[in-house]
Amino acid sequence: MKLEIKDLHAGIEKKDIIKGVNLTVKEGEAHVIMGPNGSGKTTLAKAVFGYPGIKVSKGDILADGRSILPLKTDARAQLGLFLGFQHPVEIEGVGFVNFLRASREAVSQGQTSMKELMKDIKLLSSGLKMDDSIIGRALNKGLSGGEKKKAEILQMALQKPKIAILDEPDSGLDIDAVKIVASNINKVVEETRMGLLVITHYNRILSYMHPEHVHVMMDGRIVADGGNELIDRIEKEGYESFGR
Repeated sequence: MKLEIKDLHAGIEKKDIIKGVNLTVKEGEAHVIMGPNGSGKTTLAKAVFGYPGIKVSKGDILADGRSILPLKTDARAQLGLFLGFQHPVEIEGVGFVNFLRASREAVSQGQTSMKELMKDIKLLSSGLKMDDSIIGRALNKGLSGGEKKKAEILQMALQKPKIAILDEPDSGLDIDAVKIVASNINKVVEETRMGLLVITHYNRILSYMHPEHVHVMMDGRIVADGGNELIDRIEKEGYESFGR
């Protein structure tokens, strides 16, 4: 899959937060968008997935040359897109395992063997160093912020998307958890060759992932594109050097 964002303007009601973003992510590529708070990173991710309340006023988003703007969020997921939320929500009454099974079947549009699903969940949760008690929980209920992020990576690994956008996957994680999450993201990328777009403020998770393409976002625009040299520049000079 090739995901193309073309001259995108989007925001809430009549106020554009995204102000002309151009970005292309292909399967097999690893990208990162870095930027300060309020620069529009999360709004961009939400616009790609048709998040309620986010309005596109100009531009387009295409998957393999086809505009996805008319599609609902579930249809975008069925194309092979995945979003890891900045703040995963707790949903009382929805079992974690039942949710994983339903989401996997919805995306693949096929039946899932519960035996095989449980085998995969136990293997993945072990690799993420998650407690087995998650199997009997409601979705994200009682989990810490870091555990919720791990649960998102588990979901991504089960769905095997073509392109995944992960919004601050390092948020709420201690240093050991950052290594574990980064390692599991890398593993999914290696096994599936999916395209990856990571959104983050900091470079600590990137030191374990080494994305080839780095983009700096300020005030709703991408103001710099490059490689790991941009990460080093941010670490040394901060975002002010990009004209904040």
